[in-house]
Amino acid sequence: MRLSLIPLLFATAAACQAQEPEPFPDGADALPASAAGEIAGSSGPVAFVRVAVLPMVDGADGGSGRVLEDHTVLVDGDRIVGVGPADEIEVPEGAIVVDGTGKWLIPGLAEMHGHVPPPDAPRAFVENVLFLYVASGITTVRGMLGAPGQLALKEEANSGRIVAPTLYLAGPSFSGGSVTSPEQAAAMAREQAAAGWDLLKVHPGPTRAEYDAMARTARELGMRFGGHVPEEVGLVHALEMGQETFDHLDGYVEHLDGEAGPVDPVELEAIVRTSREAGAWVVPTMALWETLWGIPTLETLAAYEELQYMPPDIVEGWKARHRERLADPERDPAVARTVIDNRMRILAALADGGVRILMGTDAPQLFSVPGFSLPRELERMEAAGMSPYEILVSGTRNVGAYFANEDAFGTIAPGQRADLVVLAADPLADIANVASIDGVMVRGRWLPRAELDAGLARIAASYRRR
Repeated sequence: MRLSLIPLLFATAAACQAQEPEPFPDGADALPASAAGEIAGSSGPVAFVRVAVLPMVDGADGGSGRVLEDHTVLVDGDRIVGVGPADEIEVPEGAIVVDGTGKWLIPGLAEMHGHVPPPDAPRAFVENVLFLYVASGITTVRGMLGAPGQLALKEEANSGRIVAPTLYLAGPSFSGGSVTSPEQAAAMAREQAAAGWDLLKVHPGPTRAEYDAMARTARELGMRFGGHVPEEVGLVHALEMGQETFDHLDGYVEHLDGEAGPVDPVELEAIVRTSREAGAWVVPTMALWETLWGIPTLETLAAYEELQYMPPDIVEGWKARHRERLADPERDPAVARTVIDNRMRILAALADGGVRILMGTDAPQLFSVPGFSLPRELERMEAAGMSPYEILVSGTRNVGAYFANEDAFGTIAPGQRADLVVLAADPLADIANVASIDGVMVRGRWLPRAELDAGLARIAASYRRR
């Protein structure tokens, strides 16, 4: 049985059958002027000096995590232009100098299953959500539910006119409500490719014939697609048809009958092998799915400090929905626990088996605040057996590899997009140190801790005044 989820309220009428949590429920309106828009950041040459660099360069470290001690990284415009020992790199005259003594520099992180408010949402809310990502070190977001007009926001964000991660956006989803026939599914894929969306988003609901028509058309157009696995399609057929990403581990629990008891290790090994050979990518979203299955108590969720950065009426809506979920007479806590335990086994097997993992939290969602949801997700990935270095790879180098046809980023090397995060503590010693952010650079724009804090304070204050 699939987890029953509330439809997205901001989706088009055709997509309202989408089986996914609701990122932007009613109440995300009447906000004050953007609290993040006052952040200026810096431009021009920037030098990070005497910092410990985690380059995340493929093959440079045997997979264990190489640290370049006492190094300098030079940035000019939106590109890294130099990396080398501090005593050998000359800092250009007039450059902004960031003292990295006792600090660590990593590539910017990614939210590979994120949501971006639609253009008809209040402007302040849109900019605040994008700022929250950046303030948490997330410099790339793959938005997984497009809305008409959102491509204009993508251009605005990616050109640096607002403080925002670099956006790659899926179009409006292919769901049981938006797809009516194989012919219409193919036409919809062509329309989205022509419009300039970066990928097609699959939701539950399409028939196998409709899914196949979309997939064949996408292949013909060179258009990637990912997301959920419709029930009639099944995981193996989705892999055969070329679906690239499997978000929320969708299809795996169902394929392995993971609600009935512990998954069969032989069958698990077989589907891991099939996934690896198909070149699949997986976006686990482990922490949110524990919330959706009712594992955390409402008291635990309501105590998250980052809820201050979301509109109070949205937070109250999240609380109401969690109460309803826990009170659902059809909910079986034993089944919920079995599913979550199996999800951990599946993620461990996929990571160990060489299937490429992509970092993602599905924010903003129920108690999943953009950026601030990341530490809980990384903790669950570590609990599944992934090392801190492997976790960092999922949010940096792997993301750069996934988007290799779009730009060069995800590692710290000359020519790479200048997306960088300065940390006050070593993330290889403790993955929780990813939250010890001293400053963020997004596409060459440097935002030190003081400016991030000022933006966060303005957002929190704006919601307190409502």
